[in-house]
Amino acid sequence: MKSRTPSYYFRKRLFSNPPAVFGIIVIILLIILSILGYWIMPDATPFANERADEIAKQKPGFKVLMLKIRKNRDISDQNIFYQLLFGQESKYNIVPIEAYRIDRKNALVYVRVFGRGEREQPYPLADVVYQLYIGQSDRLPKHNLEGNFSIHSGDLIYLDYHEKIVTVSMNETIEKFEKNNLEKRYYILGTDKSGRDMLSRLLLGVRISLGIGLVSVTIATILGLFLGSLAGYLGGGVDKLIVWFMTVVWSIPGIMLVIAISLVLGKGVFVTFIAIGLTSWVDIARTVRGQVMAIKEKPFIEATKALGMRKGRIIFYHILPNIIGPLLVVMTSNFASAILTEAGLSFLGLSVQPPATSWGVMVSEGFPLMNTPNGFYLVLFPAFSIALTILAFNLFGNGLRDAYDVRNK
Repeated sequence: MKSRTPSYYFRKRLFSNPPAVFGIIVIILLIILSILGYWIMPDATPFANERADEIAKQKPGFKVLMLKIRKNRDISDQNIFYQLLFGQESKYNIVPIEAYRIDRKNALVYVRVFGRGEREQPYPLADVVYQLYIGQSDRLPKHNLEGNFSIHSGDLIYLDYHEKIVTVSMNETIEKFEKNNLEKRYYILGTDKSGRDMLSRLLLGVRISLGIGLVSVTIATILGLFLGSLAGYLGGGVDKLIVWFMTVVWSIPGIMLVIAISLVLGKGVFVTFIAIGLTSWVDIARTVRGQVMAIKEKPFIEATKALGMRKGRIIFYHILPNIIGPLLVVMTSNFASAILTEAGLSFLGLSVQPPATSWGVMVSEGFPLMNTPNGFYLVLFPAFSIALTILAFNLFGNGLRDAYDVRNK
């Protein structure tokens, strides 16, 4: 019979557990979404903050024609890695419209803005299509009130952003307008209360949730490993002191302790990282302490002592590698708890601050509007995302626990 390594049986038990496999698939998908970030978001502007108040609270599947008006300032194109991390500022302001018509003689485009009835609103084609000079100028012989463009013999003459005179035919301007300044947009999950794309905001929230879970669990693991190892291996007065400290922290409700730390250190996502990490280390420390106390009595640890190895080396190289299994189970559980805690803090306004977003912020924004038309969706999607993520980590944690239990068949 071919011999197998313990890791083989661990993987076999883990991947034969359907709920755990489901959790793994969801977690991998969330990691991929968080890495790709702005590359796959419909709204790739920083913080997915491109808004149009006219289309606020639209239901999933909403479609609209968008008028894109060129901003009169230089906006540089960032490299792909910058865009991946921080997004790319749009070169246009957006106005949702229902219809439009072009007045060639006066170089105007008349639009019916979405939701404002039949009244038409004029926009100068030059303002819409080109990046114009900001301010008054007397360089144009005939100019409108803003002093940045004029019409002569069917051509459009305008001052560009650098105050250079540019002459372009009306046909070319209209062609550019229809190619670059009109866009049909499809909002798969609808829009939020400010007319922003819900799907983009949800995808951005993945980064916040996983980031806070990762950083806070890392902080908690470092603290828990250090204190738990000291307590379990040294015992005596050191153990009593650390256990007393753990009991004090354990007796304080976690969310209240996080809120207190957030109020002392200030609001913001980085403070949330620290606050959750500093309050979730007790579970890890208790687990590590118990495991170390059991393992330090084993014969192979007695052998390392007999060889004169230092205590730090014994703990780091010979004890900690043997408690990775239980440690991973607790870390997975803490990851889910950190995501839920962050959502609660964001709901209370103590974590992520606008214009950044998280699932908790989205729930907070949508909760007062649940009884309004389409307001239910503002809470449904972020709440479902929170629940699915926590479920996935809990199922994965349970699968790890069962897989590490050698008594399981």
